[in-house]
Amino acid sequence: MQLFKILLVSLVLLVNLVIAQPSWADRPNLTLLPEYTEVTQKLNDLLQAKYSPEELSYTPEQIQKQIGELQLQKYILESARGLAQCRNAVGKTIGVYAHKPQKSAPAREGSLFFLGDGQITENEWNCDGVYLPTGAKIAGLNLEQALTEPLVFKIVPGTKLVATSNPVNGTIEFNVPPAKLLKAGDGNLLIPNFSLEQIEAQVPNASIED
Repeated sequence: MQLFKILLVSLVLLVNLVIAQPSWADRPNLTLLPEYTEVTQKLNDLLQAKYSPEELSYTPEQIQKQIGELQLQKYILESARGLAQCRNAVGKTIGVYAHKPQKSAPAREGSLFFLGDGQITENEWNCDGVYLPTGAKIAGLNLEQALTEPLVFKIVPGTKLVATSNPVNGTIEFNVPPAKLLKAGDGNLLIPNFSLEQIEAQVPNASIED
């Protein structure tokens, strides 16, 4: 009887292992991406600079802030169970960059899509960041006025970004700091010069979760 129980438990564990294996296999290993190498290198450099801030012309507070942001990005890349997704809770349409990873193709930058209010990008697509049009007001970027040129709020793979609107002053707020802020000419992203009104008037076309 005891042997039968042991065999039964072993059989149940084996079945669970077979069923769970596909989900483990589908979990992306984001530490193999170039972004992980870049974040790790930047973090190591700043941790060293923490003890000699005079060499970087940053205050200790600025260095500590950057270290915290990089530690968050590193944690996301190490622990994420899926690709980056962007959720729009702004109240109006926003622009996002996204791409669908292909196992047989090298990593590439996303294209610009439009995400409607209340929508979240499809989990089989990687949301690379949010398009910030001319005229937008963004919280937390040390900008006192509306943008005079478009920017891209880049995030690392695995990030679950939520964009909201401050009901008091109308600024767009994000739940995470940017990994990078890009302007036209930076990197390989195509960054058109759209106004806030033009983006808000677009028909949503991003691949989204049902």
